Amino acid sequence: MDILIDSVKVIGRIVTILPFLLFLGLYMGKRSIGELPVFDFLVILVLGAVVGADIADPKINHIHTVVAMIAIAFLQKLVVYLKLKNRKIGRLLTFEPTIVLYKGEFLTENMKSVNYSIDNVLQMLREKEVFQAADVEVAIVEANGRLSVNLRPDKQPVRLSDMNITGKEAEFEIPVILDGQIQNEALKKLKKDKEWLVKQLKDKDKQITDESDIFYAGVNLKGDLNLTIKGRIKPDVPPIFH
Repeated sequence: MDILIDSVKVIGRIVTILPFLLFLGLYMGKRSIGELPVFDFLVILVLGAVVGADIADPKINHIHTVVAMIAIAFLQKLVVYLKLKNRKIGRLLTFEPTIVLYKGEFLTENMKSVNYSIDNVLQMLREKEVFQAADVEVAIVEANGRLSVNLRPDKQPVRLSDMNITGKEAEFEIPVILDGQIQNEALKKLKKDKEWLVKQLKDKDKQITDESDIFYAGVNLKGDLNLTIKGRIKPDVPPIFH
């Protein structure tokens, strides 16, 4: 009987704590999830430990876990605020950018200071589509551990401005249907309505009877429509396997 009661408690804690954890993640902002500098990484580790202990051990008082999570979130927000207000505090709480490659030569002492091996740097260069160290003007390990690379001038891709060519306006799609649901706010931004969208769908494919048939529909600034219809299989997908 005790096992059953404890199991119900664990399930109840999962149901209540995960939505609350999601709320805290949104409250702390994209930065703490997307970049993961050292302090934010520690915050996530501590949050994971607190939540994991709460879920795994029914004897832990649930309210104490909630209080700890709120305190951690507020502390993270406070530290971010202090870092924005005072650069010295920011430097104390994160790593400085470190140059690991300059004019094609590896700076071994700098690499040692951030515990990066030659293999680490070469892999990160390849991920940036750089396959020759000699092509690099400067490569910097940022505070979040990622590598920023600037190529030598003669190895950089040609830009339109280099050829005195005026570039066209950037093109992008705005999703107007997602999994059968019309995105009314997006249509308003485009100054379109549902009637216009339905007509475009019918013109695009006569077999479409309703927006629920559409998995994805995106409209660019020219009004061109891109569709993915639910259940439709494309015959020409290349056979790429892991």
